[in-house]
Amino acid sequence: MKLLVTVPWDPEQLQQVKAQFPQVIFCSATTAAAVLAEIVDAEVVFGDFSREAFLAAKELRWVQCHGAGVNKLVAIPELLASSVQITSTKGAHAPTIAEHFFGLLISLARRFPQLQAAQQQKSWVPWTEWSAKIGAHPIALQGRTLGVIGLGKIGRAIAVRAQAFEMKVIAVDLLEMEKPSYVDQLGQLEHLSSLLQSSDVVVVAVPGTPATAHLLDADRLGELRRDAILIVVSRGGIVDETALCALLRDGHLAGAALDVTEQEPPPADSPLWNTPNLLLTPHIAGKSTNTTAAATQIFAENLARYLAQQPLQNLVDKLLGF
Repeated sequence: MKLLVTVPWDPEQLQQVKAQFPQVIFCSATTAAAVLAEIVDAEVVFGDFSREAFLAAKELRWVQCHGAGVNKLVAIPELLASSVQITSTKGAHAPTIAEHFFGLLISLARRFPQLQAAQQQKSWVPWTEWSAKIGAHPIALQGRTLGVIGLGKIGRAIAVRAQAFEMKVIAVDLLEMEKPSYVDQLGQLEHLSSLLQSSDVVVVAVPGTPATAHLLDADRLGELRRDAILIVVSRGGIVDETALCALLRDGHLAGAALDVTEQEPPPADSPLWNTPNLLLTPHIAGKSTNTTAAATQIFAENLARYLAQQPLQNLVDKLLGF
């Protein structure tokens, strides 16, 4: 059986997987041309590929995506209509993304960007001069309400850690589910307006699907409180970025942070680059050696299941897109 790896991966960890499965022929290809040539007789792919590559595949039975999101794969109509199984590494990224979220949140809440700018100007800002020189006082997280949009693995990891900051957690999700003990209120998307209006901090952790495209449009964003902070860590395109920048420029929000954007990287003329009180990180929230190890473990366990003809874990619902 041939297995094609289409993404750069930690060589040591990939070698460990190869050692576990000597009966599998591993092949790596990371350029479009190489993937197109090698996928023809591959039975399994670890990574993703283009529609052109899928149409060239003759033996493909299973795709193990290297991330939690499978947007690129579910955008291929022929793949959705086929019997090819898609699995993700859902859960591997959640702890690291949760840590990244709190890094962004604390940075905005404690005004670290403004303080760093003052440091670079060799300016010591006394507390009495904060309003004039920094623009706003720092805030504490204790007692604040965190609104989580999307209570999957990432949303849950964030909600659990919010308890350590003594925050109240409310959440909405696309699906109906039992409320975890660490969440104070849980509803479905029809309760989104209530969440936006009630939260001091809102995190977008819902998958990027046609159902969530521009879920937070200009009208929804307008429901946020003027002193709220919005942070997006799941997928770009869920938030109307033009409307978000306008709200920040007008002082409607205390701050925002995006680890993901609708176009990555944003164009040079995008307002995202210089909008005040907006932090951008280059889609790295889930990146860590821990994440890679966890994703490799999921891949190895699924490969063992596949070879034993057992059900795969993290199977993607093609209709839902996650």
